[in-house]
Amino acid sequence: MSMKFGAVRQVGYVVADIEKAMDHWASKLGVGPWFYKEDVGTTEFRYYGKTSTPPKLSIALANSGDLQLELIQQRDDAPSLYLDTLKRNGECAQHIAYWTVDDFDKICGQLLEAGYVEGHGGRMGTRGRFAYFVNPELPSGMIEISEMKGGKAEYFAQVKRECEAWDGKERVRAVPPPK
Repeated sequence: MSMKFGAVRQVGYVVADIEKAMDHWASKLGVGPWFYKEDVGTTEFRYYGKTSTPPKLSIALANSGDLQLELIQQRDDAPSLYLDTLKRNGECAQHIAYWTVDDFDKICGQLLEAGYVEGHGGRMGTRGRFAYFVNPELPSGMIEISEMKGGKAEYFAQVKRECEAWDGKERVRAVPPPK
């Protein structure tokens, strides 16, 4: 638990093959079902402070208890921390995330004051904003702040409920593309 930001709510992994990763987590580790979006439809994106082409991302979510796991596969070469991490470190746990309803700007400001830099950020459709922060003193400590608005909190709660009741069948549940 962070005294400043609350509980870590998510661990995100960058992967080269999201279908393979979902299958591994479900069949070998018993984590699922995975809620899979082949194209998350990022509508706004910044890379190190400059407006940038949104990367084409596939994302899968599942919960293990209260902790949400996120698998991320970037399907193009648009600049992003996902691609940077994959090139530098290969597949790995890339970030932890804190969630907030009303304090997004405040928390982002606290991270900037603490010497962090926004590596990338943006929005997916009408859902809340997201921002990833890095600090040169701790390059492995990437932090995402996720604003839980626009239906995001309800969607994440649904994922958690369905993971708690999962019977091991239907390992992957495709989520329709954004409209």
